[in-house]
Amino acid sequence: MKQNAESLQGMKSVRPIPVLTAYTTPVARSLEKAGIPVLLVGDTVGMVEMGFSSTREVTLAHLEYHVGAVRRGAPDTHIIGDLPYNTDTDPATALDSARRLLDAGADSVKLEGPKYAVIRHLVAHNIAVVGHTGLTPQTARNFKQVGRDAEDAERVLGEAMALAAAGAFMVVLEHIPDTLAATITRSIQVPTIGIGAGPACDGQVLVINDAIGLGESWPPFSRQYAYVGEAITAAAAAFAHQVEDRSF
Repeated sequence: MKQNAESLQGMKSVRPIPVLTAYTTPVARSLEKAGIPVLLVGDTVGMVEMGFSSTREVTLAHLEYHVGAVRRGAPDTHIIGDLPYNTDTDPATALDSARRLLDAGADSVKLEGPKYAVIRHLVAHNIAVVGHTGLTPQTARNFKQVGRDAEDAERVLGEAMALAAAGAFMVVLEHIPDTLAATITRSIQVPTIGIGAGPACDGQVLVINDAIGLGESWPPFSRQYAYVGEAITAAAAAFAHQVEDRSF
């Protein structure tokens, strides 16, 4: 049964929530078969699938395309659609952008940073919203850990609390100290989903390309459960060899 925002929120402190990104139909189909309850169609697609140097080059049209592909592969899974850079700059713009992602097949949307008025506006229009604090790649100058000193930790904690108060039903915590993530998780009433934020979060999200080892390098806080990139190279080399020796 597909989870909705309310049922996911009810999983806090009850059952950890596994979340994986997905961008294509066959991968989404496999993840649904595996029982992953939430798929994030993230703007990470720009870097891991499209070859962009940052997520800022991803457009709303890109995300609509990939949300649709994932929905066709995972019809019974909760799908979060990422609002790309500059598509949530004000409440009206964000509402139009969010509706386009929902029309493409998303169940909820995620946005980065302290956009409290935007979240309140979306929630008032019956759109479920996931917040995101800590490292926010759309605006970050680098990918260093966030919240390491007391002042910055207080800022991230306050931001997480305000995101939940504005109506976000989950909050992503990216690349912050484990102890800070644990404090935030205890301090807000909605689930926290960590990525590089330690095991105390209510759930964890991982980029699917990192999880399956597709690519050449991965973040230090990720984990590889397979090395699909090596398998593709080996399969392609075997095919080329058979063509060259005329056995294919």
